Amino acid sequence: MIVDAVPRISHIVRDVWKPLLVLAIWDVAVTVVYYVLPFKAPALPLTIFGTALALFLGFRDNSAYQRWWEGRVLWGAMINASRSLARAANNFLHLEEATSLRRSIVLRQVAYVNALRCQLRRQPCDEEVLRFLSRGEAEPTLARANPSNGLLDGTGHRISEAQRAGWIDTIQQTQMEQVLIDIANAQGGMERLKNTPLPNQYRFFPYFFTHLFCILLPIGLVETLGFATPLGSTVAGLMFLAVLRIGDDLVDPFANTVHDVPLTAMCRTIEIDLLQGIGETPLAPVKPVNGVLW
Repeated sequence: MIVDAVPRISHIVRDVWKPLLVLAIWDVAVTVVYYVLPFKAPALPLTIFGTALALFLGFRDNSAYQRWWEGRVLWGAMINASRSLARAANNFLHLEEATSLRRSIVLRQVAYVNALRCQLRRQPCDEEVLRFLSRGEAEPTLARANPSNGLLDGTGHRISEAQRAGWIDTIQQTQMEQVLIDIANAQGGMERLKNTPLPNQYRFFPYFFTHLFCILLPIGLVETLGFATPLGSTVAGLMFLAVLRIGDDLVDPFANTVHDVPLTAMCRTIEIDLLQGIGETPLAPVKPVNGVLW
């Protein structure tokens, strides 16, 4: 996630420089042809085209931002639920003989959020899980198609073991299970966002109409702008291409790009809170790098 107060022009240029370069070459070509082989430029209703396209792109960007914001809200719920689970484990499993189980539940939750982060970003999660669990404890879950869900199932089994051992009562078990349900619901929402793209119409038609508008733009402006057509048309095209790119950047909030939800920083927040709760020293908080918080 870009956290600079002022967006860097380099980020914008890096995102759209290829189509912008093609557009600039096209603008120059139209202008040269207009003066070398004079032709009557058609009176294109660019104002109507541009207004309709802007509304279309704005609606698409709003839909993409709603997905991005929902991803952030779900991870906010994950942070709160992780804290609640660790607090319940520390308060309910207060007996000395339950110390190992209490620590296991907390470490499994830290491993769980890091595994979920890697799954959403389509990265291997073995290393992150093994930072907190032994290989023998981690291997059964890592062998599953959904390792993070396997970790959550294992935590549920340990809570049941605590109830059977008499360390917690059924009411306390129900409370902890409800937190696990909240965690599972948040994970399901994240997986829905990751695995369900915008409908094809939301992806194809904005792309097609934006590039069509950029092609028509210098033809409609050349008689008015003359030699300034490449500059005026390229700047106008840059605005539409940038708005188009915004939707592409926000539609997947877990794609591991500079525009995504800062999963690494939020997982580190959970790690710090939970490890300090059991008296262990965590790593330092994640800091922005070159204006980007990962």
